Amino acid sequence: MGFAQALPLKSGAVLPSYELVYETYGTLNADRSNAVLVCHALNASHHVAGYHADAQGQPLPKSAGWWDNLIGPGKPVDTDRFFVIGVNNLGSCFGSSGPTHVNPATGQPWGADFPVVTVEDWVNAQARLLDALGIEQLAAVLGGSLGGMQTLSWTLQYPERVRHAVVVASAPNLTAENIAFNEVARRAIVTDPDFHGGHYLRHGTLPRRGLRIARMIGHITYLSDDVMNEKFGRQLRASSEQGLDALEQALAPVAPLAYRYTTQDVEFQIESYLRYQGDKFSEYFDANTYLLITRALDYFDPAREYDGQLSAALARARARFLVVSFTTDWRFSPARSREMVKALLENRRDVSYAEIDAPHGHDAFLLDDPRYHAAVRAYFEREVAA
Repeated sequence: MGFAQALPLKSGAVLPSYELVYETYGTLNADRSNAVLVCHALNASHHVAGYHADAQGQPLPKSAGWWDNLIGPGKPVDTDRFFVIGVNNLGSCFGSSGPTHVNPATGQPWGADFPVVTVEDWVNAQARLLDALGIEQLAAVLGGSLGGMQTLSWTLQYPERVRHAVVVASAPNLTAENIAFNEVARRAIVTDPDFHGGHYLRHGTLPRRGLRIARMIGHITYLSDDVMNEKFGRQLRASSEQGLDALEQALAPVAPLAYRYTTQDVEFQIESYLRYQGDKFSEYFDANTYLLITRALDYFDPAREYDGQLSAALARARARFLVVSFTTDWRFSPARSREMVKALLENRRDVSYAEIDAPHGHDAFLLDDPRYHAAVRAYFEREVAA
């Protein structure tokens, strides 16, 4: 959907006319009261659930939405009951206006000139989309990781427009360690010789080497030590077709396919897996988008304007909350979720909290854990749909 009205940004810049790409699932009811907004994480998009189809209407392989195990007919977020909206954020590389789009002022790709965007800017843009769809109030906002930050921000920026907020595997701000990981990943990108100050598209290049390293760094933080040891340990890379087939089966819960390297510098299975993830990522994700979105992660901190007092910052919220964390998630640890729960309770907000004992690390919020899904299903059935 195109927007002709300029969008003022938190940085002080103004984004002129822009495009937001979105998908919807289910049917909006007569009084427009069953809408659920899903906010995506770093490398996800508006394609939340379902499959893309070919010209004959047949599902394309490997095209499932990134939260398809959670959202759909009869699923925990039941699209037979709720009208679900997935929006691609500004600055992304999956359709909405971003660095790969043309800057109307120059006729060239925005590249590094695309303005800095924040979580708050995304929420403001999403609110404009809801206005255009005629939705005054959301039954719920739902998001994991960076999407959880957007969910929290929705309850503060537009408290009267959100009845329920579901915050999964998230935090009220990043720790110094998380910011450090993001910075190392960004440095890998900007020091790539093909980066060209962020204007690589004008030079006909892509900083794939930097993106590969950035993804490898990020992926290490998404998995738990237990999962990495269980799936890979210190095993050497399989050297035969039989060994590779066995490795692919072992990796099935974590990755669709183990990357088959033939070069001699890959000796351990974990090396092969990380290089596979890095190579795949560098083929579909934009480097400037990575820089923008990780900066938005770093900047988010609603308590900053309240002398670091999260309780004071969350006093504006009016929604009822479900907060979910995972025991082995060390990037967004349960302690960070409990900070939010404590601050909300201090404001006498209605909060449900589920801490799931799962071995998968941060990526657990994307996986089909029956206890996690049961908690989300119960909340939507008993609270959101009530």
